[in-house]
Amino acid sequence: MNTLTQKDLTESEQRQLNALLAQARKAHERELTNAERNKIKDDFFAEIGEQREKTATKNRAERKRLKASAPSTSATFDWTARTHPRGRR
Repeated sequence: MNTLTQKDLTESEQRQLNALLAQARKAHERELTNAERNKIKDDFFAEIGEQREKTATKNRAERKRLKASAPSTSATFDWTARTHPRGRR
């Protein structure tokens, strides 16, 4: 999967990221360095990416299951309905 950026996040995920940054800033009792900010962001993006991958995998499996359980239109087509029992004349 491609690397996520802050633009790819939903509003709620952006709020979560800002909350994490604020918590870290408060824990250190100072402004964070670029390296510290980037480390927090990278960890958060990795976590979000894993969550999205899990949901995508689950959705793919569900679609595959539904597709397999749905009757195929080609399997239910009755060829004998179009052919005359005595053949073409």
